[in-house]
Amino acid sequence: MARHVQKTTSFAVLHFSVAFGVTYAITGSWQVSSAVALIEPMVNTVAFFFHELVWSRRTQPALAPAQAER
Repeated sequence: MARHVQKTTSFAVLHFSVAFGVTYAITGSWQVSSAVALIEPMVNTVAFFFHELVWSRRTQPALAPAQAER
């Protein structure tokens, strides 16, 4: 479990860094870059949650009528 937390944390840092770097390269503003680096990953996380819901429903086998009534 600790490895998953470390990997998730390192990915979050990488994601924030890339978002900041790309936005700074485009705008030249550290204020705008900071805002984007904070907001974009949060929005992306919410979008990913719904993405996973759709995929989990799509990949679940269909229930037989008797199982669906339970």
